[in-house]
Amino acid sequence: MEATNPNKTTVQKKFYPANERGHVNFGWLDSHHSFSFGHWYHPEKTNFGALRVLNDDIVEPSMGFGTHPHQNMEIVSIPLFGELAHKDSTGTNGIIKTGDVQIMSAGSGIQHSEFNHSSEKKVNFLQIWILPKVANIQPRYDQKSFHEAGRLNRFQTVVSPIDEEAVWINQDAYFSLATLEPNNSLSYRVHAPNQGIYTFLINGKLKVEGTELGRRDAVGLWGIDEVHFEASVKSEFLVIEIPMK
Repeated sequence: MEATNPNKTTVQKKFYPANERGHVNFGWLDSHHSFSFGHWYHPEKTNFGALRVLNDDIVEPSMGFGTHPHQNMEIVSIPLFGELAHKDSTGTNGIIKTGDVQIMSAGSGIQHSEFNHSSEKKVNFLQIWILPKVANIQPRYDQKSFHEAGRLNRFQTVVSPIDEEAVWINQDAYFSLATLEPNNSLSYRVHAPNQGIYTFLINGKLKVEGTELGRRDAVGLWGIDEVHFEASVKSEFLVIEIPMK
């Protein structure tokens, strides 16, 4: 789908309906895949620029992913509810919860595990993979807490290669969270040319450059300098800006 921005350049748009995501349920894990992953392959959904994976994972109490390896991938976890226990070969052993954002630069190679920290409640988190800017860096881990008030009717940058208030990423990528109250709007300005904007609606109803999004829908835009968002009801969403080449 194409549109035209005020500077007369071609804007590319791709809509990703929630009901067209891949879905797997292993009992302990109920996961929806926005892009090809594991047992679900879709040739037209292998990535959006440097965005390789966006999994919407629900893990049963006390269950999780055993120790497994990663290499040359930037892996971001954002809990939506519940608590996730993490352990990796850098020596990190901790817990992330709602309001936290975690990043792991797998670099030259890392081993890690993730489990639902609760024995009673489920955990739901977004697992997001970004292709790295520089390969084979030394593996690293970081996490930070972000107050919900900091994203009310404005963007809160939670992942960035340059913002010291955010967690650092080995890529020219930026993650921003926002909660728009009814009948409010926001504009997001792209940091550099050849960057794309992928918007994932966590909850609510949102209009993005004329495209209506419902819960868990997403839309990707590129060839655009500024993206406009309008909410008809209270809406929580994630904006991921990434290189398209």
